[in-house]
Amino acid sequence: MKPFLQGEIELEAPFHDVDMMGFVWHGHYVKYLELARTAMMREAGLDWAQMQDWGVIWPVVTCSMKYVRPLRYGQRFRVACRLLEYEDRIRIDYRITDAGTGETLHKAETVQLAVEAATGQLRFGCPDALREALAGVAR
Repeated sequence: MKPFLQGEIELEAPFHDVDMMGFVWHGHYVKYLELARTAMMREAGLDWAQMQDWGVIWPVVTCSMKYVRPLRYGQRFRVACRLLEYEDRIRIDYRITDAGTGETLHKAETVQLAVEAATGQLRFGCPDALREALAGVAR
């Protein structure tokens, strides 16, 4: 499937994210996904705070992850993400790779739903402002 947007960031596994064995604790991977997702949206001229100003928030409702190989303390890695859907939900897939070798270390996908900020009610369909913004930057 051709993505509407894509982005990539490079990070280094910090000491405060690792366990006693020197591996990144599994819960920190979600943080890395969030950093990549936010960078991708900002690069497209969108920000979560801006979307909230439109009266819509986007909670993550599903996060699936496949740990292929552990990240280790000091390891440089890339988090690539691709926006695959945005009409009725935002669906993004991710791949974490070693920055030097390109070896796949982790795969993930998140799904976010539009919720009316004022009422907390699920919104059906993509907000017009998001559709218009993505139409101008989708690649």
